[in-house]
Amino acid sequence: MAGSDALRAIPSVDKILSCSELQPALEEYGRARCTEEIRKVLAALRDAVTNSTECDIPDSASIANQVIAELSARNEDTLVPVLNLTGTVLHTNLGRAYLPEKALEAVTRIARGASNLEFQLDSGIRGDRDEHIASLLTELTGAESVTVVNNNAAAVLLCLNTLAEGREVCISRGELVEIGGSFRIPEVMAKSGCNLAEIGATNRTHRDDYVKAINEQTGLLLKVHTSNYEIRGFTNEVSYDDVAALSREYSVPFMADLGSGTLVNLEDYGLAHEPTVQEVLSAGADVVTFSGDKLLGGPQAGIIAGRKELIDRIKQNPLKRALRVDKMTMAALTEVLKLYLNPEKLIEELPTLAFLSRSREDIASTAEAMLPVFESALQGIANVAVIDSQSQIGSGALPLDQLPSCAIEITPIDGSDSALRKLVSAFRNLPTPMIGRMQDGRLLFDLRTVTNVDAVATQLKNLGGQ
Repeated sequence: MAGSDALRAIPSVDKILSCSELQPALEEYGRARCTEEIRKVLAALRDAVTNSTECDIPDSASIANQVIAELSARNEDTLVPVLNLTGTVLHTNLGRAYLPEKALEAVTRIARGASNLEFQLDSGIRGDRDEHIASLLTELTGAESVTVVNNNAAAVLLCLNTLAEGREVCISRGELVEIGGSFRIPEVMAKSGCNLAEIGATNRTHRDDYVKAINEQTGLLLKVHTSNYEIRGFTNEVSYDDVAALSREYSVPFMADLGSGTLVNLEDYGLAHEPTVQEVLSAGADVVTFSGDKLLGGPQAGIIAGRKELIDRIKQNPLKRALRVDKMTMAALTEVLKLYLNPEKLIEELPTLAFLSRSREDIASTAEAMLPVFESALQGIANVAVIDSQSQIGSGALPLDQLPSCAIEITPIDGSDSALRKLVSAFRNLPTPMIGRMQDGRLLFDLRTVTNVDAVATQLKNLGGQ
């Protein structure tokens, strides 16, 4: 069929809307959206007919099925759960910290309806959302006051803008870090309206470097914990205590950005030492900033703790409203902080700490239980074995620390790179994608963050259809 006859044979919008195949889609997507999609499909069909000498015209049912397919594809969720088998516990691209069950329950409870987010139930007047976490954080950290924003970069930006806008901020060259996604401390500082005053050298900074830099234009002394890299060899840095002493001597506020931040001594859990918020505040820092979704093990947030006078100024900055957290973040963070009040049970209830402190032997036991499941799913496709592996904390925390672990090693039988990439793609396209890492012609699934053998086995049943 061609020309005007073909155009006349194209079903009308109303005819397609009335066909039985489309009725479930009308219920799910609504008449307006279905009608719009039908018009798009018909317009494309008319173009095809116009530009062709011969064209088969699909019937109403076929067009309806095409419309349904288009709507279904656009309606698919793009944000989905995955299985993190990379060996990086706090993986930025995979959402960082797993929330504990109590935090998940709190989010559901508070998100379901109205809450007293900014309402004082005792007096009936407007409240401050920070009040829900203030007493918990001051008790845990020893700070006079606290506030929370949506991430640590926001916390740093807000503090710099409040405390040193238009003035100089002294910072060691060795602490001018990039904090991920190409966001660098000098750029954050510039956006905050501060002037960077670099002191010392990349590998060595001394007390006198601060002394020489401090002048009437100095608004802040800043120390950034280099949590995402480490310089070794001929090095020197000025301690928190010494910077705090200079701060008091010259009456210049001292701010410390801990980045990952932790409220517990990680050495108690078999990990390397990381300065705690309590230690840095006790050393004399006036303001400390740190993340909620890294070592703390909670939701994405930036926490600011310190002297009440300075925190009050920070909270009065108009930027604070733009950077504040919502009710769901506040609910989750509150429950995570409550867990820290009972350190004896912390490792049982906080997934991040449980993963980081998990023994190699326990991971090996899980790997051996999973091995037959992988062997069965990949029979004739790949060789599978359990091997020793090295996990890492991730998100810039203790970057040189490797955690002994175990992994499922998958090697395509034909040994080709194309076969390996096909396997990786198949695992990524499972109903719950399984994300590992490629290394030396193999796919490695590190099992540090996986304890449920059945959950993995269920996914592997779908592998044959990929």
